[in-house]
Amino acid sequence: AEYMGIAKMKPVLYTYFRSSCSYRVRIALALKGIDYDSQAVNLLKGGQCDVSYTQLNPGRKVPALKIDGHVLTQSGAIIEYLEETRPHPPLMPKEPALRFKVREICSAIGCDIQPVGNLGILKKVGGIVQTVTDGKIEAGKVQEVRDQWARDVIVDGFSGLEPILSRSAGEYCVGNAVTAADVFLVPQVYNAHRFKVDMSAFPTIDRVSRTLRTLAAFEHAHPNNQPDCPETEKATRPF
Repeated sequence: AEYMGIAKMKPVLYTYFRSSCSYRVRIALALKGIDYDSQAVNLLKGGQCDVSYTQLNPGRKVPALKIDGHVLTQSGAIIEYLEETRPHPPLMPKEPALRFKVREICSAIGCDIQPVGNLGILKKVGGIVQTVTDGKIEAGKVQEVRDQWARDVIVDGFSGLEPILSRSAGEYCVGNAVTAADVFLVPQVYNAHRFKVDMSAFPTIDRVSRTLRTLAAFEHAHPNNQPDCPETEKATRPF
Protein backbone atom coordinates (compact mmCIF):
# COMPACT_ATOMS: atom_id res chain seq x y z
CA ALA A 1 0.00 0.00 0.00
CA GLU A 2 2.87 2.36 0.82
CA TYR A 3 4.51 1.68 -2.56
CA MET A 4 1.21 2.27 -4.35
CA GLY A 5 1.00 5.67 -2.67
CA ILE A 6 4.52 6.51 -3.75
CA ALA A 7 3.82 5.30 -7.29
CA LYS A 8 0.87 7.69 -7.55
CA MET A 9 3.02 10.74 -6.76
CA LYS A 10 3.60 12.87 -9.84
CA PRO A 11 7.12 12.42 -11.22
CA VAL A 12 9.48 15.39 -11.29
CA LEU A 13 12.05 15.81 -14.06
CA TYR A 14 15.07 17.98 -13.36
CA THR A 15 15.91 19.22 -16.81
CA TYR A 16 17.57 21.85 -18.97
CA PHE A 17 15.74 22.74 -22.17
CA ARG A 18 18.72 22.27 -24.50
CA SER A 19 20.33 19.28 -22.77
CA SER A 20 20.40 16.27 -25.11
CA CYS A 21 20.11 13.84 -22.22
CA SER A 22 17.13 15.69 -20.76
CA TYR A 23 15.59 15.83 -24.25
CA ARG A 24 15.84 12.03 -24.53
CA VAL A 25 14.04 11.47 -21.25
CA ARG A 26 11.36 14.02 -22.12
CA ILE A 27 10.69 12.12 -25.35
CA ALA A 28 10.51 8.78 -23.53
CA LEU A 29 8.13 10.18 -20.90
CA ALA A 30 5.91 11.61 -23.63
CA LEU A 31 5.90 8.37 -25.61
CA LYS A 32 4.95 6.45 -22.46
CA GLY A 33 2.21 8.96 -21.66
CA ILE A 34 3.73 9.79 -18.27
CA ASP A 35 2.69 13.17 -16.89
CA TYR A 36 5.36 14.95 -14.86
CA ASP A 37 6.41 18.29 -13.44
CA SER A 38 9.52 20.04 -14.78
CA GLN A 39 12.14 21.56 -12.54
CA ALA A 40 14.61 23.65 -14.53
CA VAL A 41 18.34 23.34 -13.83
CA ASN A 42 20.17 26.15 -15.64
CA LEU A 43 23.47 24.65 -16.76
CA LEU A 44 24.81 27.97 -18.03
CA LYS A 45 24.38 29.50 -14.57
CA GLY A 46 25.79 26.48 -12.75
CA GLY A 47 22.49 25.26 -11.36
CA GLN A 48 23.76 21.69 -11.53
CA CYS A 49 26.29 22.59 -8.83
CA ASP A 50 23.78 24.04 -6.36
CA VAL A 51 23.76 22.10 -3.10
CA SER A 52 20.02 21.50 -3.38
CA TYR A 53 20.60 19.72 -6.69
CA THR A 54 23.84 17.88 -5.87
CA GLN A 55 22.06 16.28 -2.93
CA LEU A 56 19.76 14.70 -5.51
CA ASN A 57 22.39 14.06 -8.15
CA PRO A 58 26.01 14.09 -6.93
CA GLY A 59 27.12 13.70 -10.56
CA ARG A 60 26.08 17.32 -11.22
CA LYS A 61 24.48 16.48 -14.52
CA VAL A 62 20.97 16.56 -15.92
CA PRO A 63 18.55 14.96 -16.06
CA ALA A 64 17.41 13.52 -12.77
CA LEU A 65 13.97 11.98 -12.45
CA LYS A 66 12.03 11.57 -9.23
CA ILE A 67 9.64 8.68 -9.77
CA ASP A 68 8.22 5.78 -7.73
CA GLY A 69 10.05 7.01 -4.64
CA HIS A 70 13.42 6.93 -6.41
CA VAL A 71 15.77 9.53 -7.83
CA LEU A 72 17.08 8.26 -11.16
CA THR A 73 20.03 9.66 -13.09
CA GLN A 74 21.73 8.91 -16.44
CA SER A 75 19.34 9.18 -19.38
CA GLY A 76 19.94 5.70 -20.78
CA ALA A 77 19.37 4.08 -17.40
CA ILE A 78 16.25 6.18 -16.83
CA ILE A 79 14.81 5.10 -20.17
CA GLU A 80 15.52 1.45 -19.34
CA TYR A 81 13.76 1.87 -15.99
CA LEU A 82 10.71 3.39 -17.69
CA GLU A 83 10.69 0.53 -20.19
CA GLU A 84 10.87 -2.09 -17.43
CA THR A 85 8.26 -0.51 -15.17
CA ARG A 86 5.95 0.82 -17.87
CA PRO A 87 6.43 -1.47 -20.84
CA HIS A 88 3.62 -0.08 -23.01
CA PRO A 89 4.07 1.25 -25.53
CA PRO A 90 7.38 -0.59 -25.89
CA LEU A 91 10.60 1.18 -26.82
CA MET A 92 12.46 -2.08 -27.41
CA PRO A 93 11.60 -4.75 -30.02
CA LYS A 94 10.98 -8.35 -28.94
CA GLU A 95 13.53 -9.99 -31.24
CA PRO A 96 17.07 -10.16 -29.77
CA ALA A 97 18.76 -9.10 -33.01
CA LEU A 98 16.55 -6.01 -33.27
CA ARG A 99 17.04 -5.23 -29.59
CA PHE A 100 20.78 -5.36 -30.22
CA LYS A 101 20.40 -2.95 -33.15
CA VAL A 102 18.53 -0.47 -30.96
CA ARG A 103 21.22 -0.71 -28.29
CA GLU A 104 23.96 -0.32 -30.90
CA ILE A 105 22.45 2.93 -32.16
CA CYS A 106 21.86 4.24 -28.65
CA SER A 107 25.46 3.46 -27.73
CA ALA A 108 26.86 5.08 -30.87
CA ILE A 109 25.07 8.31 -29.99
CA GLY A 110 25.19 8.14 -26.19
CA CYS A 111 28.81 7.00 -25.88
CA ASP A 112 30.66 8.05 -29.02
CA ILE A 113 29.05 11.32 -30.14
CA GLN A 114 27.17 13.29 -27.48
CA PRO A 115 29.63 13.07 -24.54
CA VAL A 116 32.60 14.48 -26.47
CA GLY A 117 30.59 17.47 -27.69
CA ASN A 118 28.63 18.38 -24.58
CA LEU A 119 28.72 21.69 -22.72
CA GLY A 120 31.46 20.65 -20.30
CA ILE A 121 33.79 19.54 -23.08
CA LEU A 122 33.10 22.66 -25.16
CA LYS A 123 34.01 24.80 -22.15
CA LYS A 124 37.26 22.83 -21.78
CA VAL A 125 38.06 23.34 -25.47
CA GLY A 126 37.52 27.07 -25.07
CA GLY A 127 39.75 27.11 -22.00
CA ILE A 128 42.56 25.31 -23.82
CA VAL A 129 42.36 27.79 -26.69
CA GLN A 130 42.62 30.67 -24.22
CA THR A 131 45.63 29.02 -22.53
CA VAL A 132 47.63 28.27 -25.68
CA THR A 133 47.07 31.80 -26.99
CA ASP A 134 47.84 33.42 -23.61
CA GLY A 135 44.35 34.91 -23.70
CA LYS A 136 45.18 36.89 -26.84
CA ILE A 137 42.20 35.69 -28.81
CA GLU A 138 38.84 37.30 -29.32
CA ALA A 139 35.84 35.73 -27.61
CA GLY A 140 34.20 35.29 -30.99
CA LYS A 141 37.16 33.27 -32.23
CA VAL A 142 37.00 31.02 -29.16
CA GLN A 143 33.34 30.39 -29.92
CA GLU A 144 34.22 29.53 -33.52
CA VAL A 145 36.71 26.92 -32.32
CA ARG A 146 34.15 25.44 -29.93
CA ASP A 147 31.51 25.29 -32.65
CA GLN A 148 33.95 23.66 -35.08
CA TRP A 149 34.81 21.04 -32.45
CA ALA A 150 31.12 20.25 -32.01
CA ARG A 151 30.61 20.00 -35.78
CA ASP A 152 33.62 17.74 -36.25
CA VAL A 153 32.46 15.40 -33.47
CA ILE A 154 28.97 15.10 -34.95
CA VAL A 155 30.17 14.66 -38.53
CA ASP A 156 32.62 11.95 -37.46
CA GLY A 157 29.94 10.16 -35.46
CA PHE A 158 27.24 10.47 -38.10
CA SER A 159 29.68 9.14 -40.73
CA GLY A 160 29.68 5.87 -38.80
CA LEU A 161 26.00 5.95 -37.89
CA GLU A 162 24.61 6.63 -41.37
CA PRO A 163 25.55 3.21 -42.86
CA ILE A 164 24.13 1.48 -39.77
CA LEU A 165 20.80 3.25 -40.16
CA SER A 166 20.78 2.75 -43.93
CA ARG A 167 20.58 -0.99 -43.25
CA SER A 168 18.26 -0.98 -40.21
CA ALA A 169 15.82 1.83 -40.91
CA GLY A 170 12.31 1.59 -42.15
CA GLU A 171 10.16 4.55 -41.30
CA TYR A 172 12.20 4.92 -38.11
CA CYS A 173 15.70 3.90 -36.95
CA VAL A 174 14.94 0.20 -36.62
CA GLY A 175 12.08 -0.84 -38.83
CA ASN A 176 8.68 0.81 -38.62
CA ALA A 177 8.15 1.13 -34.87
CA VAL A 178 9.50 3.91 -32.66
CA THR A 179 12.23 2.61 -30.36
CA ALA A 180 14.79 3.94 -27.90
CA ALA A 181 17.11 4.44 -30.88
CA ASP A 182 14.78 7.16 -32.16
CA VAL A 183 14.67 8.70 -28.70
CA PHE A 184 18.46 9.06 -28.84
CA LEU A 185 18.63 10.17 -32.48
CA VAL A 186 16.44 13.26 -32.53
CA PRO A 187 18.27 15.24 -29.79
CA GLN A 188 21.57 14.59 -31.55
CA VAL A 189 20.16 15.76 -34.87
CA TYR A 190 18.88 18.87 -33.09
CA ASN A 191 22.49 19.52 -32.03
CA ALA A 192 23.70 18.90 -35.56
CA HIS A 193 21.39 21.60 -36.90
CA ARG A 194 22.30 23.90 -34.04
CA PHE A 195 25.98 23.63 -34.99
CA LYS A 196 25.19 23.90 -38.71
CA VAL A 197 26.20 20.39 -39.80
CA ASP A 198 25.46 19.73 -43.47
CA MET A 199 22.87 16.96 -43.18
CA SER A 200 22.84 16.23 -46.92
CA ALA A 201 25.77 13.88 -46.27
CA PHE A 202 23.55 11.77 -43.99
CA PRO A 203 20.33 11.14 -45.93
CA THR A 204 18.99 8.30 -43.79
CA ILE A 205 19.61 10.13 -40.52
CA ASP A 206 18.02 13.24 -42.01
CA ARG A 207 14.94 11.41 -43.34
CA VAL A 208 14.26 9.42 -40.20
CA SER A 209 14.74 12.40 -37.88
CA ARG A 210 12.40 14.58 -39.93
CA THR A 211 9.75 11.87 -39.83
CA LEU A 212 10.12 11.55 -36.08
CA ARG A 213 9.83 15.29 -35.58
CA THR A 214 6.24 15.13 -36.88
CA LEU A 215 5.18 12.87 -33.98
CA ALA A 216 3.40 14.55 -31.08
CA ALA A 217 5.69 13.13 -28.38
CA PHE A 218 8.79 14.50 -30.09
CA GLU A 219 7.20 17.90 -30.58
CA HIS A 220 6.12 18.02 -26.93
CA ALA A 221 9.70 17.30 -25.83
CA HIS A 222 11.33 19.82 -28.19
CA PRO A 223 13.62 22.35 -26.46
CA ASN A 224 11.58 25.31 -27.72
CA ASN A 225 8.49 23.94 -25.99
CA GLN A 226 10.04 23.74 -22.52
CA PRO A 227 9.12 26.14 -19.70
CA ASP A 228 12.76 27.16 -19.23
CA CYS A 229 13.39 27.97 -22.89
CA PRO A 230 14.09 31.73 -23.13
CA GLU A 231 11.88 33.72 -25.46
CA THR A 232 14.96 34.76 -27.44
CA GLU A 233 15.67 31.07 -28.14
CA LYS A 234 12.09 30.40 -29.22
CA ALA A 235 12.57 32.92 -32.02
CA THR A 236 15.13 30.58 -33.58
CA ARG A 237 14.39 26.91 -34.20
CA PRO A 238 17.39 25.02 -35.60
CA PHE A 239 15.37 21.80 -36.07
